[in-house]
Amino acid sequence: MTTLKNLKGTAIQFLDADPVEYVGSWSAGGSKNTGTSGHSSSGIQTASLTVGGESAPGATQAIVESYNGSTFTEVADLNTARKFLASAGAGNTANLAFGGGPPTAGRTETESWNGSSWTEVADLNQGRYTLDGAGIQTAALAIGGYTTPPGTYRGETEQWNGSAWTEVGDLNTARGNLGSSGLYTAALAIAGSTGSAVANNESWNGSSWTEIADLNTARNSLGASGTQTSALAYGGDTPPNVANTESWDGSSWTEVNNLATARSGAPGSGASNTSALVTSGAPVPSTGTEEWSFPPATASTLQEGLMWFNSSSSALKGYGTAAGIPAGTWSSGGTPNAARSGRGGAGPNTATIHFGGFNPNSTVKNETETYNGTAWTEVNNLNAAAAMFAPAQQGTQTAALANSGYTGSNTANTELWDGTNWTETTNSNSPHSYSCGAGTQTAALSIGGVPPNRAITETWDGTSWTEVSDLNTARYFTAAAGSQTAALCFSGDTPPNAFTNNTESWDGTAWTEVNNLNTTRATGGGFGLQTTALMCTGNTYPPIIANVESWNGSSWSEINDVATARIRIASSGSSGAAGLIGGGQTPPIVGNIEEFTASAAVGTVTTS
Repeated sequence: MTTLKNLKGTAIQFLDADPVEYVGSWSAGGSKNTGTSGHSSSGIQTASLTVGGESAPGATQAIVESYNGSTFTEVADLNTARKFLASAGAGNTANLAFGGGPPTAGRTETESWNGSSWTEVADLNQGRYTLDGAGIQTAALAIGGYTTPPGTYRGETEQWNGSAWTEVGDLNTARGNLGSSGLYTAALAIAGSTGSAVANNESWNGSSWTEIADLNTARNSLGASGTQTSALAYGGDTPPNVANTESWDGSSWTEVNNLATARSGAPGSGASNTSALVTSGAPVPSTGTEEWSFPPATASTLQEGLMWFNSSSSALKGYGTAAGIPAGTWSSGGTPNAARSGRGGAGPNTATIHFGGFNPNSTVKNETETYNGTAWTEVNNLNAAAAMFAPAQQGTQTAALANSGYTGSNTANTELWDGTNWTETTNSNSPHSYSCGAGTQTAALSIGGVPPNRAITETWDGTSWTEVSDLNTARYFTAAAGSQTAALCFSGDTPPNAFTNNTESWDGTAWTEVNNLNTTRATGGGFGLQTTALMCTGNTYPPIIANVESWNGSSWSEINDVATARIRIASSGSSGAAGLIGGGQTPPIVGNIEEFTASAAVGTVTTS
């Protein structure tokens, strides 16, 4: 007889098949009759129109194809053959096509589609190509583009009212080969080229553009579709061509499942970020298309914490991030401009900030770099060069905190980062270094450190530091994760050379001893939350190790090692399922970054 333990209060469903994850994915769509790139597309996934383009370099087309959700049908050609044009429309029976080339000065012609033929209507005010469009046949936007000679990226935006184009507010960043989504009065202008690929994202309110959160991956010649608050961006050229897909929820972009084929010059159509169609594209104009979709509403979908009994396999199962962490993987990230050890860090994988540290000559530095998930950029320096901080790891790229550290001696300095500059603010109560930190810019913890071997904990309320309850085990070269009121402190050195695997949990008032790490160590790094955290690398005296352990809220498990064993790393991450480490010593100081990702997964519940 099977007895299920510790399940009191847990709801269990009885299902004959495992639920599916409610995430989008790409699948093959119907093939076009003529392969093109540089065409335009408008409509929705099940009623789309592709217009113009080129079937080979220099072979400009007037061809138009209509899609019904499964099959493309060639319909009446444009009056004027063109490529790198834009279009708008809510389906495949009422659409607008405008701009494009050749000539390279850019076309002004606008044509209107009634479901059977094209009619020339009023011209654009500014001829251009590599522009993009948003809206419908009677209320559209023409956005950006390019003209030559001389080579000029355009910022102009024009509104179509059904009979004429009117120039309105320009883009903040003039560009061509961009993507767009939305309507006449509420649109997005996404990425593109200003001579090189950019990640800029701007929002249109009917009269002006506002810079908002960038794409994670800069690119041009991408496809985009959806609305101002629910959009997809896919493919493009970085260079090279990429398959990356990102989903927009109205405030931020999230990397989701990639296209099956990396492609550029492949526009798309779709009503939101849950359905889309991307058509053909470069490098070789193909006839292939891909459709983005989610499981149907009738599907049983996975939710964090869900538990069910699969009657087909007679197995009790659960779903959660903790179940998936052992399958998490490390990958190489972009390399910072300067190799450092003992840096501070904050923010998630795609929006990280690292600051200070030792250079290869063991000199403390004040450089600050930010990371967009691909590349690092040097920004304004700390006011005081320092290393071995107690940073607020749950801070962000625009709101970070650097506390304490080593400047040649121990310091109590606190500096705040506002996205542009560091500002000195109230010092902590005592100088210290080789400590660890948790929390955010306005609610942080500073934990342990030297001299000589501290158990002191201080909390930061955005204005001042206050000493609170000490750690049970005094230590330095330790690691932490979590928030000001729910944190972990783990590993460390309790001299002389008495490394520890001790883990303590903070509830906002006191520290409690919980289950230890599997591997005793110091000088590593950690990130995450009190319930899901990672401990990475360190020194076991003397070997430097690559070991990584995952905390599930009650115990540590060994998971995939990092590629480079190292100490004195910078580490940051929003949870134990996603984060990065960088820099450190092997013992030579290194700069390389490693990124960790783990998805929620189905796990079989142990029974007895």
